Amino acid sequence: MKKALVLGATGGIGSALVKELADRGTQVVAFARNKGKLEQLAQGNNLIQVFKGDVFEKEDLLTAAADVDHIYHSVNIPYPEWEQKQPLLMNNILETAKQRQLKLAIVDNIYAYGRANGAPIDEEHPKQPHTKKGKIRLQLETMAKQSGVPVLIAHFPDFYGPDAGNTLLNYLFDAVLKNKKAMYVGDQKIAREYLYTPDGAKALVDLSLHDQAYGQNWNIPGAGTITGEEIAKLVKEYTGYNRKITTVTKNMIRFVGLFDRFMREYLEMYYLNEEPVILKGDKYEQYIGKLPRTPYQEGIKETLKEMEDSER
Repeated sequence: MKKALVLGATGGIGSALVKELADRGTQVVAFARNKGKLEQLAQGNNLIQVFKGDVFEKEDLLTAAADVDHIYHSVNIPYPEWEQKQPLLMNNILETAKQRQLKLAIVDNIYAYGRANGAPIDEEHPKQPHTKKGKIRLQLETMAKQSGVPVLIAHFPDFYGPDAGNTLLNYLFDAVLKNKKAMYVGDQKIAREYLYTPDGAKALVDLSLHDQAYGQNWNIPGAGTITGEEIAKLVKEYTGYNRKITTVTKNMIRFVGLFDRFMREYLEMYYLNEEPVILKGDKYEQYIGKLPRTPYQEGIKETLKEMEDSER
């Protein structure tokens, strides 16, 4: 791969993809709406080309993709806009990939799997989503597979990591670093899975370099599971934070949702805090090799350090 286009380049996984690709010597077109964040991401690296654009304008996508080999789709849009805008977004990206004859790697979540009934799941797990957003994700997957574009779909659990500011754990970390009231979403005794964004980027880039990866779905798990209590303990050890980390319950989300549209949309996804979906990565390791799995102790410490440094 000589040159790649990363859509959503200033997001948590998008920025990690840009850095991973550039670290491998690949030229990268970093595409997003915020030019200031793009320039900050590209600072001091001649391999990163900034492209300020709108993914809902197909001409912007076609221009950005004019001389690249691969597209990485890591765009994230607010929940309230999913129903109307996600199909339009996917259609624009697929048409761009088709016109430019490019391979496409899609960053996906676990919503389309629906409930997993407690057992770790592989890629053959039936997709029977019971939520609106899970059904939308399955619709987008179907669009991609029927498009004729060489596409791989990578399922990721919730993220955390440097520049992953719009995630549940990073909100918690930010409050701790500012010595504010910190809150963990869900029962702190339930073990969940989280993915360190640099690990996710490395795994996805490795996948995208293998021709046999296209036309398939892939699970990219985190470094095992961890409880909220264990996360709180690590955070306190690393920062000296001595306040109680409180729990955000489903009823709290429901109440806030009366006034906040985002929280109202989030409510249906709360089940993931009560019935975690855990991914199996056997298929990846069979075909590609060992999954990158940074231990939570190391990943959380590095994330806190990066966040603290960025505030200075």
